[in-house]
Amino acid sequence: MELALYPVIAFLLISALIFGLALLWLESRHRLRPASPLQISTSGWKVQREGDSQVLVKGSIQIHNPHARMEVFVPEISLQPTLLGRGDLSALTITNRITPRHPDEESRADGYWFAYIVKGRKTTQADVSVSISGPAGSDLKALLDTLWLEILWVNYGPFGRLQRRDGVLIPLRKPAPANPSTSSWRQGDHCSVLPIRTHLLGTLDDPTEVLRHYAGAVLQPGDVLTIGETPLAVMQGRYHHPATVEPSSLARLLCRVFHPTSSLASACGLQSLIDDVGPARVLCAWLVGMALKLVGSKGWFYRLAGEQARLIDDITGTTPPYDQTIVLGPDQPAAICAQLAADLGVAVAVVDVNDLGRVKVLASSPGCDEALLQRALRPNPAGNANERTPLVLVRP
Repeated sequence: MELALYPVIAFLLISALIFGLALLWLESRHRLRPASPLQISTSGWKVQREGDSQVLVKGSIQIHNPHARMEVFVPEISLQPTLLGRGDLSALTITNRITPRHPDEESRADGYWFAYIVKGRKTTQADVSVSISGPAGSDLKALLDTLWLEILWVNYGPFGRLQRRDGVLIPLRKPAPANPSTSSWRQGDHCSVLPIRTHLLGTLDDPTEVLRHYAGAVLQPGDVLTIGETPLAVMQGRYHHPATVEPSSLARLLCRVFHPTSSLASACGLQSLIDDVGPARVLCAWLVGMALKLVGSKGWFYRLAGEQARLIDDITGTTPPYDQTIVLGPDQPAAICAQLAADLGVAVAVVDVNDLGRVKVLASSPGCDEALLQRALRPNPAGNANERTPLVLVRP
């Protein structure tokens, strides 16, 4: 009897070895895929109003190469500005200009961007200006809301030629902070709730400063201040355009089994999860999840693939202009809640709420009453449309 088990054991061992080697090949291929080391950031944005009918936005772009030896070309770079406002913007004219400020090359007077080499551990930068003008008599201050500026640039080097696309959001107007004398509190289940309006948030915003600026005047001891998981994620820069995602064969295959409304039902959405947690984990979670689903136990893929599997928003999943991008969940929300609570003196929580009454507290500061949040946020006071109230103050 024992001798008869030897072929079975050998088969299982060989199968496990082949499967392990396949996972190792997947991970190796994923980690060794072509990638550019260049990092881009922006800073110094200023909005200048020149009368009622013209706005000038200025800032700078920094391109850094952290690699010790690799030299990377930037042969092309351009801007694609998009305006968001409160009316018809078709009569407005937008022009933009990029002026190189390389440390070792003079810029051209005609504005031409010549192919530049960013050497190892070096940084270059460029000045950016966007001019917005309207017809005589127009009031751009009342009409304009936000500038969404996409940076289209090419990286060229040992990895090949990569087209990259990054976006930065620049607010052109901001609402007034919450005021104790004019705030419209809503009565909830043994609590009061105050949705707090902000400007459209982005990578130029610091979470502590945003919460302090818009909610600081109405905070009291015992309050709980919540922020949506997507607004926090975009402030951390955890979004990217689908054009920069190259779906693998694994992503194209596995995405077909998810519900059509899932953010993982597209190849780019699932590839974003693979890029975050690795192909081996996603494949194992999918295999185990499918096996357990056949015996009536659901949801195991999301448990095994990690928190990001539930938090990724594919295109159309959030408010414009981020509806054109894939937004991941926030990074280290628990640590951020603890830091924000220490800075503000009240409990802070990161939440995910929808119109179906689902309330998920992703993370909260120590001592936060999560049962209170479940009661207060079930009606979704922040809304799921374009309310721009990512902060909700809950007072017992």
